[in-house]
Amino acid sequence: MSTAVNTFQLDTFEMLMPGSEGTDQPWGWHLVLNLYDCDPERIRSAEVIRRYVIELCDLIEMKRFGEPIIVDFGEDPRVSGYSLVQLIETSNITGHFANQSNAAYIDIFSCKKFDPEKAAIFTIETFGAGKAKGTFFNRE
Repeated sequence: MSTAVNTFQLDTFEMLMPGSEGTDQPWGWHLVLNLYDCDPERIRSAEVIRRYVIELCDLIEMKRFGEPIIVDFGEDPRVSGYSLVQLIETSNITGHFANQSNAAYIDIFSCKKFDPEKAAIFTIETFGAGKAKGTFFNRE
């Protein structure tokens, strides 16, 4: 499905809803987002990334377990940038931000059901992505 989000265009955004793979009660749900053409200042800011994950948890009603871990590292310019780990009581939210390509790769995995479209739109807007692809699937 293709969806316009403000000035952002989702070229490919395919998401299966929980239960569509044969079970009404999967063990968990996993949203995988690839963001491209992100705002360079936003993906290079630890404070933006920290606020993002805190606000995302509130938005999708996930209880954070501790503070987020946000580290800027990497010797290879192709992959260097911030990485994010936020434990949540029902699993985790992780991300990697690639400085050279202005891309971000976000995973939201939880055994508590959440709205993947709400999470995707918030993520795209926060990092100013020009393009995004996402997949949502059940973990069984």
